[in-house]
Amino acid sequence: MATDHTVLTPAAPADPQWGGDLLDLDAYLARVGHAGPLTATRTTLDALHRAHRAAIAFENVDVALERGVSLELTDIQRKLVTGGRGGYCFEHNLLFAAALERLGLPVTRHLARVRQGRKTVRYRAHTTLLVEAGGETLLADVGFGAESPLAPLPLADGATHTEGGFAWRVVREDDQWVLQSLHDDGWFDLYAFRLERHHAVDFDVSNHYTAHHPRSTFTGKLVAMRGDAVSQQTLLNTELTTRHTDGAGERRELGAAGAVRALREIFGVRLTDTDARLLTQRLSTTFASPQEG
Repeated sequence: MATDHTVLTPAAPADPQWGGDLLDLDAYLARVGHAGPLTATRTTLDALHRAHRAAIAFENVDVALERGVSLELTDIQRKLVTGGRGGYCFEHNLLFAAALERLGLPVTRHLARVRQGRKTVRYRAHTTLLVEAGGETLLADVGFGAESPLAPLPLADGATHTEGGFAWRVVREDDQWVLQSLHDDGWFDLYAFRLERHHAVDFDVSNHYTAHHPRSTFTGKLVAMRGDAVSQQTLLNTELTTRHTDGAGERRELGAAGAVRALREIFGVRLTDTDARLLTQRLSTTFASPQEG
């Protein structure tokens, strides 16, 4: 593995465009279940990364119900922290970034192009983070769904992290960096990004497209994901897919009511009765496959 470590000059923690001063840090820590040290160290970064990944699911319920998704930190906090909901990458990583900055860990927010195994150039639909800790820059990402790394990786060509049979790797590709995960047939590109400064308005534009455009990956369907060292689970409409560390997988058709129940029980998403009813109706009609509808 290469030993070079890229160190960036991140945006100032007090940069008002991200609204980090509005974060209720105590409420966030309670939500993710972190009661350990709060020092600005790699140990704290790793612990918070794991805690966030375990506590808050990836889900696009608001998009599935054709609502907007706000990136105002107060709205993200109301939804993911006090509301018991999950969210997608923009919400997860902007919330996580605010918490890290409040602890004195400098963060740079980046927009990335999702690859999912293909090098086709797509619009920037993902948010990822670079965090300075212990004298090096690390890639931290709590918002890529089932395949989000369980712990941060050094931003160094060939840096890897293996846990429970799952593995991730960072590689340099010309002027950009690529995060990969290990599949049965080799390393699989998840997304690519360049080291360039982005602003909050850039995220607003990307988020709007992701939440509303008919060609977005997340419109016209329900998606929820979770992953740990044992398995990775994805709910797509009414089908639940599980990938195990030994490469084995399984698919289960849950039906509309079963999918809503899975959101609550498997993914830990706190749904209101109104949202549960609307989702059940939509899964039974709009999102139903021909054989189901």
